[in-house]
Amino acid sequence: MLKNKKYYIFFSTWLASLIVLVALIIIVGGLTRLTESGLSITRWELFTGILPPFSNLEWEKYFLQYKEIPQFILLNPNMSLDQFKTIFLWEYYHRLLGRLIGLFFLIPFIFLIFKNVLKTNVIIKLLLLFFLILFQGLIGWYMVKSGLTNNVSVSHYRLSFHLFTAFIIFSSLVWIFINHYTKQNVNFFQINLNFFTLKILIFFIFIQIIIGAFVSGLDAGKIYQTWPLMNGNYFPNDGFFQDLFNFNKPSFVQFVHRNVAYLIFIFAIYLGFIIYRNKIIRLYNSYNVFFLIILTQVMLGISVLFSNLNIYLASAHQISSIFLIVFSLHLYHCSVKS
Repeated sequence: MLKNKKYYIFFSTWLASLIVLVALIIIVGGLTRLTESGLSITRWELFTGILPPFSNLEWEKYFLQYKEIPQFILLNPNMSLDQFKTIFLWEYYHRLLGRLIGLFFLIPFIFLIFKNVLKTNVIIKLLLLFFLILFQGLIGWYMVKSGLTNNVSVSHYRLSFHLFTAFIIFSSLVWIFINHYTKQNVNFFQINLNFFTLKILIFFIFIQIIIGAFVSGLDAGKIYQTWPLMNGNYFPNDGFFQDLFNFNKPSFVQFVHRNVAYLIFIFAIYLGFIIYRNKIIRLYNSYNVFFLIILTQVMLGISVLFSNLNIYLASAHQISSIFLIVFSLHLYHCSVKS
C-alpha cells in the first residue's frame, strides 16, 4: 500500500483514527434519532453553523425556525427553549463530526499524495471513499428535508440510506486497515464458493442494518414488546398478511427484523460447525469473538424490547452492530487470505 515505509505509523494512525471517528458519528447519529433531535436544525449550513449559538438572540433564531416545521407544531408545541437546546446540540454535534471527518480525511490524504507515499491503486480507493463521504453529507440533508414539510419525522427509507452509506464508509476503512496491517491486498469481492456461508452471513448482516434503520425510523420497536412471540403469535395480529412486504407497516418491519436476526444466528452457528468440523484453526479465535458479538447483539435486541426502548440499551444495540461489522470483516479477511 505504501511506497515509503517511513510513513507506516502515520498511515496506520490516520486510518485507525478515521475508523474511530466514523464509528463515533454512527453512534451519535443513532442517539440523535433516538432523542428525536434530527430535525432541530432546519437549514443546511454548509459553511456557517460551525460554531454553536452563543447568545439568546441566536438561540431564538434557531428555535423560531424549528417552530415552523410539523414536528414542533404537531408533537412539541409546548417545548421550551431549554428543551430545544438539548435536541439542537445532538444534531449540532452530529453535523460537526461530519465536518471533522471530511477535513481529517482530506488534509492527511493530500499530505500523503504530496509526499508520494501511496500506491496508485490505494489513491484511487481513498479518493472514491472521500467522494462517498462528501455524498453522505448530501444524503444527510436529503434525509432531513423529508421531515421539514409534511411529516413529523424523516423518511425511514432515507434514514436507512444514510445509515447504510455510513456503514459502507466504515466497512471500507476497516477493510483497507486490515489489508494494511496484514500487509496483504485481499479483494473484498471474492467471486467463488469458498466460505459461501460466511459471504451469505455478511450479506444478511448488511441487510439487517437496513431493516434496523426502518425499525428506528418507524418506531417499530414500540409495538410488540414481547419475545419470542409477538403478543403470543409468531406473526403480528394486525392485518399482517394484507400488509405483506409493506415496509411502511411497523409490525411487518419488526417481524422482518426479528427473522433476519434468526437467520443470522442460524448461519453463524452453521459457520462455526464448518470451521470446527474442518479444523480450520486459523479461524478459531476470530470466529469465537465474532460469535460472542452475535450473542451480545441478540441479547441487547431482546433487552431493548423488554425495556420499552430504553435509550441506553438501544444505543448499546447499535454500538454492538459496529463491532459486529468489524469482526465479521476480520473473520472474512482471515478466511480468504493466503
